[in-house]
Amino acid sequence: MSDSPHGSPVVHGFPHLATVRSAITALYRRLSYDGVHRFAPSLLPADAAFADSDDLHLGAQRVARAMVQHLRLPDARMVVAFRAMEHAGSVELAAGPEYFIELNDRFRTHRRDIGAALSHEVMHVLLHRLDLQFPGTRDNEILTDTAAAYLGAGWLLLDAFREDATSSQKLGYLTPEEFGYVLAKRALAFDEDPSPWFTSPQAYTAYTKGRAQALREGLQPPLTAAGWAGRRRYAKDRRYAQDHPGAGAAPGPEPPYTFETAPDGLRVAFPCPTCHQRNRVPVRGRVRARCALCRTVLDCTT
Repeated sequence: MSDSPHGSPVVHGFPHLATVRSAITALYRRLSYDGVHRFAPSLLPADAAFADSDDLHLGAQRVARAMVQHLRLPDARMVVAFRAMEHAGSVELAAGPEYFIELNDRFRTHRRDIGAALSHEVMHVLLHRLDLQFPGTRDNEILTDTAAAYLGAGWLLLDAFREDATSSQKLGYLTPEEFGYVLAKRALAFDEDPSPWFTSPQAYTAYTKGRAQALREGLQPPLTAAGWAGRRRYAKDRRYAQDHPGAGAAPGPEPPYTFETAPDGLRVAFPCPTCHQRNRVPVRGRVRARCALCRTVLDCTT
């Protein structure tokens, strides 16, 4: 698990957004709509609370058990140890049912973030059991962060982000704003507001920025909620597609939608704002469709 402690520069923005979106799609494909929604509600703050007076190892085991229960791994046992290491944590992905997690020694004195570190490592176990992975270490770690946040435990990873004029700390591979984006996607899908749980002001700010990005995706044409500028651009691209069959996109910046010629007429393909699977609907005015993957109802003006 990536770790940026003690004043290391923190990357901001949305550099991994394409991989994050692919990770959300992969979760729905592997778990199904019903499977994803088994992880509501989120892990509660009390389940990950860790006071300085708590016994280090007993407290870590308690929080690990809470993660196991939330992520529906009842036959998995986590053994947590601490040692000097470069990263925040690691897990040995054996056959189970016992898994050995090692956390960085600094968590001995930063106990409030043990839950955040465990949320990432226990998610590795769940993804291992689901046989869900991305090629390459970087993309696979992004998948793990995204899954932890989307399935209700990874809000702790964002809350571990703290930054001031002299120091900073961030856990995970996603930027703070990307964690906020995934949490906002979950909030919209589950009708859940995680913002009251944040103890870090910087985490709340990152969440609001991620939420703004998530909301913008629900305002893209051909969705009916799209704004005037988007609708105008869409109409121009639609005319180009009708006048140039098979020619591809109109000149200019690439829009989030594409037009395709089908036997029954022109169709528009665009990503679902919830799960990012591409949907195809006929170009014939007002259309209501349902995403086959996440069941989101898509009101479109095509």
